[in-house]
Amino acid sequence: MDHIFFVSLVFAFFSFAAAIIPQYSIAYFEQKIDHFNFVQDATFSQRYLYTDQYWNNNGPIFFYTGNEGSITDFWKDSGFVFEAAEQFNALVIFAEHRYYGESLPFGSESFEHDKIGYLAVEQTMADYAVLITELKVHLNATKNKVVAFGGSYGGELSAYMRFKYPNVIDAALAASAPIYMKTFKGRERQFFFSAVTQDFYKADPDCPGYIVTAFEMLVMLKNQGAKGLSELSRIFKLCKSLDSVEQIHHMLGWIRNAFTTLAMDDYPYPTDSLPGYPVNVVCEMMATASSKLEGLAGATALVYNGTNGTLSCLDPDTEYIECADPTGCGLGPDSLAWDYQVCTELSVPAGSNNRTDMFPVLPSTPEMVAKYCQHKWGVVQRSNWPIIQLWGKDISSASNIIFSNGDLDPWRPGGVLKNVSSTLVAVFVKGGAHHLDLRASHPQDPPTVTEARQQELQLIREFID
Repeated sequence: MDHIFFVSLVFAFFSFAAAIIPQYSIAYFEQKIDHFNFVQDATFSQRYLYTDQYWNNNGPIFFYTGNEGSITDFWKDSGFVFEAAEQFNALVIFAEHRYYGESLPFGSESFEHDKIGYLAVEQTMADYAVLITELKVHLNATKNKVVAFGGSYGGELSAYMRFKYPNVIDAALAASAPIYMKTFKGRERQFFFSAVTQDFYKADPDCPGYIVTAFEMLVMLKNQGAKGLSELSRIFKLCKSLDSVEQIHHMLGWIRNAFTTLAMDDYPYPTDSLPGYPVNVVCEMMATASSKLEGLAGATALVYNGTNGTLSCLDPDTEYIECADPTGCGLGPDSLAWDYQVCTELSVPAGSNNRTDMFPVLPSTPEMVAKYCQHKWGVVQRSNWPIIQLWGKDISSASNIIFSNGDLDPWRPGGVLKNVSSTLVAVFVKGGAHHLDLRASHPQDPPTVTEARQQELQLIREFID
């Protein structure tokens, strides 16, 4: 093997389904740091994972367009790709997004202001297009079809790859990909926390009211000064007692982020740390709690402390980072990369308003985001560029893309919910949370997601045949 496969380490992961997530091998590919500058010729090592256990050399290549995190996490949570690969005798490749995981172009210095500018959607898509093209040559598979898979931002990238590089990508499954969100303005941008609220309403019509009451109780304690702050610290089992009312803003964001996670991960079976249908669990918790504020604290702890409750206390300062994205940026270096992308090319919803949603007023207006991004990164979004670059809603000239969305996913309003053409197909997953269809099959899956996966398999076959 040449430089394309110069490292081959093997790992295995197990899903909650009866099937086993297959072993992967790790490899690295030398990518241009700047694909669009012939003077700058520096490179970096892009990590990718692969398995050829299903491949018969004539089968297609299934390519996961990595998104905002370590690529090993997406391998673990995308079992449907392997189930499909077995049926199609496909080679599977999961590519890591530049500036995430181990694929840092400048190592620990990658997030310095003079180096972060190479983090761009166009650069990332070029990484993927070059990697696929070179691998196909190396593997003597230049005529093999390529299907892109991705969930959430990764799903957007799968669609964008088909838009931008139809000569490289033959078809795409874009799961829970809110590509239309880039066109949202004004009140349209308030969709997300309203959709989260609707998820809790579906579980129990009284549940949003319980949560509103709990936040009102929290504010009442905040207004009591030191005594109230001490009580809040006790109820939420904080590792460090609150000593200033200014800390409440961050705490509210920390709590809201927990409810965002509950709605997005409202899967029918237990996952790494959450129970099955966690929104239902939390609504029951809120209904039966000794006080609604105690219920709110218990719901928050369910996210940050898991079902096992191994932590003796919680720390909002380390468990939640405020950033340009009101839905959260994650933790660690990956949070810096996502923060910068939101400040440049990626659209996000507005904050919560306590009118169309059940959360406290925590606004995030374009003006606020622009001020933050200018201070943090020295950049602001070019408002029209993402619509020009990434097509906005004018996608009818594209083809061979499946857009899947579940009715429990708070990102669904930003997705493609109706067929655009016979080859731009919307698949609806009733009872599905954030890209449930991309996860491995599970005995507790609702029949609707099984049906959606079968439809997706049939469409992929039609597209590449």
